[in-house]
Amino acid sequence: MFEFRITHKDGRARCGVLKTVHGTVETPVFMPVGTQGTVKAMTPALLKDIGVRMILGNTYHLYLRPGLEVIKKGGGLHRFISWEGPILTDSGGYQVFSLSVERFRGMKSRVEVTDEGVRFMDHLRGDLHFFTPKNVIEMQLTMGSDIIMPLDHCIPYPSDERLSREALERTLLWLDQSVEAMRDHNDGCVLFGIVQGAFDEALRIEAVERTLERDLPGYAIGGLSVGEPRELMMDFTDLVASLLPQEKPRYLMGVGKPEDIIYAVGRGVDMFDCVVPTRSGRTGTLYTSRGVLNIRHSRFRLDFGPPDPECDCYTCRNFSRAYLRHLFVSEEITSYVLNTIHNLRFYVRLMERVRSSIKEGKFYEFAKVEMEKLRRKV
Repeated sequence: MFEFRITHKDGRARCGVLKTVHGTVETPVFMPVGTQGTVKAMTPALLKDIGVRMILGNTYHLYLRPGLEVIKKGGGLHRFISWEGPILTDSGGYQVFSLSVERFRGMKSRVEVTDEGVRFMDHLRGDLHFFTPKNVIEMQLTMGSDIIMPLDHCIPYPSDERLSREALERTLLWLDQSVEAMRDHNDGCVLFGIVQGAFDEALRIEAVERTLERDLPGYAIGGLSVGEPRELMMDFTDLVASLLPQEKPRYLMGVGKPEDIIYAVGRGVDMFDCVVPTRSGRTGTLYTSRGVLNIRHSRFRLDFGPPDPECDCYTCRNFSRAYLRHLFVSEEITSYVLNTIHNLRFYVRLMERVRSSIKEGKFYEFAKVEMEKLRRKV
């Protein structure tokens, strides 16, 4: 049971409803990253209170630990982690990319990529593993994911024409094997396609055309945020989103600074994930309605106002900047929790306001004002 329908448009920006077996979410939507079956410093109850409706999990990390046997015996990923809403699982292709980048930095690579799949040494114990398009799909089916991502070949920036072409062809080959692996499964989970093509405009256009031949329920824009300049990332987001079908959801993988989300929504993107709000919270960076706030700064030592006077989160309703700074410099675990609550609530409220502005036909005016705020330092 999977549906997507667009409810409102303002230029290329659009609102929609995404329906899955585990619930319905409004788009544009931001999915916090629960890499290992948990959004760091959060509980499922906290996420629900904050307003999060959909999260992301990662096949690579969950495969390594706790392992598929544990997840299966635990009743599937939703029951195992006690999350009732939809889950999208990444194939682990980006983590393999991260391991393979080592050879571009002069270190011995722990990854061997062939048309058959990816052989790699894990980052925990150095054990050898082999991911294939088929077994990666089977892993995600075992977890019970709502949206499954296929194994794809992600390459770093910059990459030459030969490697870019090779990665595109391999991604399409793997996609066909993934489609085949999904063929006999009718339990409501769906497979999205991933558009690669590196930073070659002609290759990206070809990648879109050939990926669309598979007629999948949704499409992801992959291979961005891999070290390229922000302007280039946005240009290729614009290009690919403009070529994807109007009636299908569009997912920009791993891109998630607030200003990048706003830009991409304006180009017709519906789904986002990123570690930015949680990681930033753990390093003392808070996103606020007045700009970006570094809670580590000494000037907040005697500042007893809320982190963000316009925010309705638990952190802002109950604690001061001075207290949050005290927790952070004292390296208290509570610091991670309270900062993450605030940042995730900021993201949830941002997406709510994005959707409202689209419904009112005022998205681009809204985007201009928000972009200015996000450039400020508090």
